[in-house]
Amino acid sequence: MPKVKVYNTKAEVVGQATLSEEVFGCEYKEALIHQVVVAYNNNQRQGTKSALLRSEVRGHAKKPWRQKGTGRARQGSTKSAQWKGGGIIFAPKPRDFSQKINKSMKIAAFKSAISAKLADSEIVVLDAVALEQPKTKLFQNILDAFKVNGKNVMFVLKEKDDTILRASNNIPNVKVTYADVLGTYDIVANSKLYITKDAIKKLEEAYK
Repeated sequence: MPKVKVYNTKAEVVGQATLSEEVFGCEYKEALIHQVVVAYNNNQRQGTKSALLRSEVRGHAKKPWRQKGTGRARQGSTKSAQWKGGGIIFAPKPRDFSQKINKSMKIAAFKSAISAKLADSEIVVLDAVALEQPKTKLFQNILDAFKVNGKNVMFVLKEKDDTILRASNNIPNVKVTYADVLGTYDIVANSKLYITKDAIKKLEEAYK
């Protein structure tokens, strides 16, 4: 079973934790992770963009001038794409981009992604994260202790904590989430995950 060091918010080792082999020791499945991440991104798309075709723009289809003898290029209608206010060729229309992924695939992809993250030493287990006041400076002190600089990182807590959320809101490239909403995309989109011990337990209970 994987064993990891446990740190406090000053980046000091305060203990050791044993992680579940069933969740954090799974085989890396790149194709499955890719499929789940692509589906997630597609499901975020609104699909509401729209433009008018030649047959839908306002106006008439009357020929603007005769075919020959004017010295100008031949035109059939002012609703053509080359005219100002004309229709759009292959105009985008509202569509549904959503993709369905089976629950078993989501679970397998999550386990595979978080196991790979652990294998690459990109998971830091924290004893706890607590702030007395919702001040950015206090949260920045934690980042400075772990030498987080310019990288996308995510802190995973057991449950919602408004104090920590408010303290981290103004810091770029840093996100705070909770164990019950952590997804495969979050794992692969961030260079490091800082997860509390309580959040680890919650993840293990959910994915065993």
